[in-house]
Amino acid sequence: MNKKLTIALVAHDHRKADMVEWAVFNADTLSKHLLVCTGTTGGLIKAAFDEKGLEAEIVCMNSGPLGGDAEIAAMVVRHEINLAIFLIDDLNPQPHEADIQMLLRQCRIHNVPIACNRYSADLMITSSLWDAPDYIPSIPRYIKFNRE
Repeated sequence: MNKKLTIALVAHDHRKADMVEWAVFNADTLSKHLLVCTGTTGGLIKAAFDEKGLEAEIVCMNSGPLGGDAEIAAMVVRHEINLAIFLIDDLNPQPHEADIQMLLRQCRIHNVPIACNRYSADLMITSSLWDAPDYIPSIPRYIKFNRE
């Protein structure tokens, strides 16, 4: 991929190991992009990259419960995020559920691709559409469908 993206990386506590493993596996690709992470996730990815001698531009926001999800959602609204990878823990309640839903909603509203598992993250990060000069994502239209 030739285009430099800003990629948000977010993972709940029980999914952080998955995120770090995925980021290390995809380090060659990720190192070409700006990574914006919630605080703890970003710190863990930085540490794993340092341990393996990998370099990447990683910006850490606050941790999710302290507003990191909301900070990334605001970046989505400002069109500063191209792709979001959010490994959600669907098996345990989260104290900041409203912020989680806000981030997911803003990605949907602003047409930002968001992967919530490793398989969809792999598919999205390797898509040839990122560099396709004739591909322009359609803008979501919020209109009532009329059968007439």
